[in-house]
Amino acid sequence: MTIRQMQEERELDYLSPYAAFSSKSKGRDRDEEQCDIRPVYQRDRDRILHCKAFRRLKSKTQVFLSPVGDHYRTRLTHTLEVSQNARTIAKALKLNEELVEAIALGHDLGHTPFGHSGEYALNNVCELGFKHNQQSVRIVERLENKGRGLNLTWEVRDGILNHQTANTPNTLEGKIVRLSDKIAYINHDIDDAVRAKVLSEDDIPIEYREILGFSTRERINTLIHDIIRNSENKDDILMSPDVLRAMKELRAFMFKNVYTNPTAKSEEDKAIHLIMVLYEHFMHNMDKLPLEFIDLIDNGEDKARVVCDYIAGMSDQYSVTVFKNIYMPKQWLVY
Repeated sequence: MTIRQMQEERELDYLSPYAAFSSKSKGRDRDEEQCDIRPVYQRDRDRILHCKAFRRLKSKTQVFLSPVGDHYRTRLTHTLEVSQNARTIAKALKLNEELVEAIALGHDLGHTPFGHSGEYALNNVCELGFKHNQQSVRIVERLENKGRGLNLTWEVRDGILNHQTANTPNTLEGKIVRLSDKIAYINHDIDDAVRAKVLSEDDIPIEYREILGFSTRERINTLIHDIIRNSENKDDILMSPDVLRAMKELRAFMFKNVYTNPTAKSEEDKAIHLIMVLYEHFMHNMDKLPLEFIDLIDNGEDKARVVCDYIAGMSDQYSVTVFKNIYMPKQWLVY
């Protein structure tokens, strides 16, 4: 018996009957030889962790565009916080930690430069539309590994695709990540907004703080404990009505006071314009795309989708550099 098989046996003995067991995965699109050490979800997590799209998250906006300071969240630190929240919940509920970690690490791979501003820009300018959750799946199925994708399991791809509010994942592990994403961004965005002096702790309505807590730490603790208490020994991931309502109302408060705040979003129009201009440029100059993207078009991919692939994959700074190289005149060197 291999180490992997022994780990799969331990899952069957220890995890909740509602868990997604590695040995019972629906599998991959392409069959491949099993690893002798790692179960399938651990292997998926490792593939995501080592892929290029994951590394680019360190240079992509979370909420604040080009913040001055080292302690503001990026898309990468957000991803790590989602992963930690999800693992804590999964471990307490005896669900599959490796599956939640794989989903969490991959859920935002498809995010554009400049956060949701970039997503808004591509969705409006591209006739095919653009959603970052769908792009995350496209990255792991098609774009990574020189067009071969990462060949992840069905359960990981399902969790990545359905991590947004309007969707419902098919595993409890996916549902954990969906809630962990909200817990992470609501609370760390408050922390960043306070640091940026866009918001103070006292600005948060007292009725939310009395239920959820009077600091970021207290609120995260309350939300995680509430999910665990209400989901134990159940085939669902649930929150109590009062805590769920307070979280939703706090999220609405953040949209009104931070996500659309003129200070936090002072450069957003410029970022949207930049992304739209890059899209139009490459739609009319396909030969200027990198060779790997031209190959996708030559192999039958839609041109608009491939242009979105290229732009969405850019970091904030790289998109600015590409824009400058195209539209800013080169300075003459004076000797």
